[in-house]
Parts: sequence; structure tokens; C-alpha cells
Amino acid sequence: MDKEAQDGSAPLLSTTDIAFIAIAVAAVVYFLFFRKKPEVETESFKRLSVVTPGRVGFDSNFVRRMNKGNKKMVVFFGSQTGTAEEFATRLSKDARRYGLKAITGDPEECDMEELENMGKVENGFAVFCMATYGEGDPTDNSQEFYDWLQQDGHNLADLKYAVFGLGNKTYENYNTMGKFVDKKLSEHGAERIFELGLGDDDANIEEDFVTWKEKFWASISKRFDLEPLGEDTVLREYNLEIHEDMSKDLIFTGEPQRLHSFEKQKRPFDAKNPYLAPIVVNRELHNGGDRSCMHIELDISDSGIKYEAGDHVAIYPRNDSEIVERIGQRLNIDLDTVFSLKNIDEEASKQHPFPCPCTYRTALTYYVDITCAPRTHVIQALSEYAEDPKEKEFLKLLAKPTPEGKKEYSEWILKDQRSILDILLDLPSLKPPLDLILELAPRLQVRYYSISSSSKVSPTKIHVTAVLVNFTTKIGREYKGVATSWLKNLIPNDENPPRVPIYVRRSQFKLPRKHQLPILMIGPGTGLAPFRGFIQERHFQKNQDKPIGNCILYFGCRNKNLDYLYQDELSEYEKDGTISSLHVAFSRDQPQKIYVTHLLKENTDELWKVISEGGHIYVCGDAKNMARDVHQMLLDVVKTKGDKTLSEAEAFVKKLSSQGRYSCDVWS
Repeated sequence: MDKEAQDGSAPLLSTTDIAFIAIAVAAVVYFLFFRKKPEVETESFKRLSVVTPGRVGFDSNFVRRMNKGNKKMVVFFGSQTGTAEEFATRLSKDARRYGLKAITGDPEECDMEELENMGKVENGFAVFCMATYGEGDPTDNSQEFYDWLQQDGHNLADLKYAVFGLGNKTYENYNTMGKFVDKKLSEHGAERIFELGLGDDDANIEEDFVTWKEKFWASISKRFDLEPLGEDTVLREYNLEIHEDMSKDLIFTGEPQRLHSFEKQKRPFDAKNPYLAPIVVNRELHNGGDRSCMHIELDISDSGIKYEAGDHVAIYPRNDSEIVERIGQRLNIDLDTVFSLKNIDEEASKQHPFPCPCTYRTALTYYVDITCAPRTHVIQALSEYAEDPKEKEFLKLLAKPTPEGKKEYSEWILKDQRSILDILLDLPSLKPPLDLILELAPRLQVRYYSISSSSKVSPTKIHVTAVLVNFTTKIGREYKGVATSWLKNLIPNDENPPRVPIYVRRSQFKLPRKHQLPILMIGPGTGLAPFRGFIQERHFQKNQDKPIGNCILYFGCRNKNLDYLYQDELSEYEKDGTISSLHVAFSRDQPQKIYVTHLLKENTDELWKVISEGGHIYVCGDAKNMARDVHQMLLDVVKTKGDKTLSEAEAFVKKLSSQGRYSCDVWS
């Protein structure tokens, strides 16, 4: 820079510079405001964003994959806990018994617009196994497919389809997703080739599925002139590979997806990449008795994880090491053997049933559910490995879709709560290969817990309130809840606190944005969990000198002196006015049992006042009895206090729900 420029005696811009800038500005103004914009033809529907799975080279165009592999059937699944995916896999495998080739598809990983091109697959058809989640919602992996089906302009005239829905009759919105998909596909011009199937998880969803499946295949066989093959042959989906000298750097040790993700933690944390959260508090909430309820605090200060009151924390559990060891001993297997299960079909979207390679011990501990009751297709496959003829015939009977077979399966497996280990112990001649069990067993699922804290009060810790599951079955064996039994033994220490894999799942179970609106919460037992977070948040707002509406809580437990959760906290909140009205039912402290619904019935004026003032009603806990009784009571109150007919009351309550003023977080 010369001296003139340094001391400021020379002009910063020359005449030429100014002219050039003026031309540039004029051009920009013309482009933005005066240029005639070309007409763009916008699409009338939202295009699905395809999430490509981790496997390199995966083709999301399922029609192209079907034609490439001569596949005639595609089975899609909307699954939250793994059951719908399991049913889809079974249907796909069943196809081989009828001389068909089939593929399974995750709607989240497939270009579902290709349904419009199913006519390119000769004699091709699709089956949808769709679970309903929450209050009539689609599962996470079928959300975009759900949105797409709601849009206009799709031509599915070349699609032939069938739907099996998975639901639970204890919930008000029973099998909503299955019914929705069946209806929408038909409205878009698709041809239903078999009746809608509805499975009820509150009764016997396995029986519902098997019954529907048998009729489905009979109808499909007749339609496409198929000849079923024998039932005795065990059809394998994966080949076993044993790795003798594999580097430890290549072996999975419990990670849900990315190798070494637990050793090298990277943000963001989600279902496929959970955070190893230290347990910093694990204390007992009960004051004696033979039951246990834990208050656990998870440290998320180094994770970047955010949450709100009402959200859920998902915890990846692990199976009991004693059960794992006993399975290994019973089958005479070296559990430290490194292996892989690789899909026979190289074009399949899922090349391994779980992360491979790993050891048998790792697979049994982290990846498969070994405590659930095996389904009939597992029993059928196991029967081929019973050396005793009587045991073989008994297993075959359990797997048969006959009245006698269904009765025996219901009694011996479901009611007696037999796990795979129980079956191995009770039938000594049964000697199946462990890799077959690992192939057929369902994946071990995450456990969801309502977060019992508010991020306004506890931004770096997530609180969990969990009751220990532990009881003796009808056959005299101890049953331990997978997650809670594991968590119970994770005692915090300052030097090396135990860590558990977690992520946060967002929920619609939220406080109203206007904190001056009244809220009425009904949560017996651990149903109190999300409301503890709600109350903490209202207390925080109150201390910020913000006006808060009435905060009414209905809580219930067995005994005041034994299992009154957070009693001291609730008493303090009631004293300082955060809780305006506290109703507690103790079911076992008097000869006649008293539940929250009894107290609610005594205070119908209070309930109607909350509704009339635009308040919100929340229910958390048991869906089968408590939530159903509360719903009926709400209908009765609206009908009587609001002077409405039954149909008008039902419409009114339904509107409350759609407006987010009546929310349920329940389980069965």
C-alpha cells in the first residue's frame, strides 16, 4: 500500500469503480424485481426422502430389485417394537414354501412411489404388516409413507395388495394404521387381493397372525395357481460363518449399528447411535415390602442431548448373563466363538439379522430376545431337532394352526411363560444349532421410559422412575424383567460410574404452552413419572413469577407407608401452591380397595371445571383398566355436566384429543 492510501489523502474509489458498482446494483435490482419469472410446474405431492441404509450399493427401488431377482412378492413393515418386522420376515420366508421369491422392505429405506410401477412386476403383489403406535399413530419408520398416502394424485391401479394390522384393543385407536393403509391403497386405485387382517396384542396376536396367514396363502395359492411344498423342511435365511482368527478391531461387542461406537462416541445421538450415559443416582423409592421401584438419574451433560418434560428415554438393555451361560451349557457351545450370519439372498436389504461378526455371547447378551415366549414358527423349526419322537410330535402339535395346537401353545408356552431356555430344559432331547435360534429369535428391543424430570430444572440429567419386574411363573421358575433387573444392579460410584446406552424420543405428551391454563393429571404407580416433570416445570414457572393455572394430581398406590412415590416432594409442592389439589388413593390401606377412578368420580365438578376453562387432561399408566375407566368417566361427565347425548359426548371428547387437550401415555 502506498503512502497516500495509508494517510487517507487519496480517494478510496475511482470514477471507474463507482460506475462498475452502479451497473452491478442495477442488474441485481432488475433480476430480483423486474425480470419475469419463468412458470415452474410444481408437484402436487411431497416426494418421499429416501433414507439409504448403511450397506453400500443398496437399491431403494424395490421394483427394480424384484425384477432383477425374479421376486414376485414384497412385504413392507411398519414396526416400532420389532413384531411387525418379524411377521413380514415370516411371510417372506413362507413364500419359498409356495415356490415364490420375496423380499421384505422397510418403508423408510424404500422409494414407496414405486408402488405405482408394480405393474412392471409380472404377477407381483405387496403385503403390508403395519403396527399402530401410541394414540393411533404410525410407527417411526412408516411416518413418511403415512404422509405420502394422505396426498392426492397417486395412481396405484397396477398394485395388488393385502394388509395385516398389529394393534391392541386396550387402546382407543385400535389398529388405526392397518385400517388406514388398507383404505388409502384402495382409494388410490389398488386392488385388495385378500381381506384386512387385524391382530390384537392384548389377546393372542400370534394366533391372529397365523390364522390370517393360513387363509391368505390358501387364497393366494388359488389365485396364482401355486403348489405348497412340505412343512417339515427348515428354510434358512442366513448362512453360518465361523471366524477362527479375526482381529478384535472387526468384531462387534454390543453396538447397535456402528462398529466401536461405544468406544468412540460421536454426536448426534439417536436410535442408531446411542449415548453411553453414566448412572449417577440409583435409589430405592419404596419403604419396604416385597416390591421395588427405582429412581435413576442419567448424566447427559457431555452429550448435547436435549429433552422436554413428557419425552421418553430409550434404554438399550442386556440379557441376564446367567441365562446366557445356561443356554451355552445346555447346547454345549463355546460362547466366545466368533461368527457371522449372512443372508443367502445377496439382494436382500438386510444382510445380517444383527451386527456381525460377533461372539455367540455377545449375540445372546445384546442382540436377541431370549426371555420372550417363542412364536409358533420357532417351535416348528425347533421340532426338527428333537431326537425323542414324543417330544418331536409335541413340538409339532404346538406349531400347528389347529384348535388343539392353538390350545396347547396357549397353555404350555404363553400361560406358563416358557422362554427358549425353559423349552430346552423341559425337552432334553431337543438339540438345535445355536445359530438357528439366533436367526429365529426376535431382536432385543429398547425399553422406553417416561422421563420423570423437567429440563428447566434438570438440564443435564434425565430422571427415570422404573418398577422392578420380578415374579415366579406358573411352572415355578423366576422371571426377571430384562431391563429393570439389569438396572437394579448398576450402582453408581464416583470413579467409574456404570453407563447405559440411551437416546431421547420426542413425545406429543406435553404441557400446554400457556402456563396459566389448568391441568389435571391422572397417574397411579409409575404413571406418576411424566407428571413429576410437569409439576417441576410448573414450580419453575411459579418461581419465575409467571402466573400458573391450577395443577391437579390424582395418584394411587397400594400403601401410604410403603409405595407412595415422591411423597415428600408432592407434599412440598402442595404446601407452596404448585399443586393446587392433590388426590391420593391407597388401594390396600383399608378393607375396600380404593383407586384413582373412585376419587375422580367424587370430584366430577372439578374435572368439568378444568374442561370448561380450556384446561388439559392427562392420563398415564395402565391402558387395560385404569385408562379405559377414566375415558368412560370422562364421557359420562361431558354427557351429564355438558347436557349432551352420548354421540355428542363422544364427539366432544374426540375433539379434546385432537386438540391435544386430552392426552394419554399408557401401556398394557
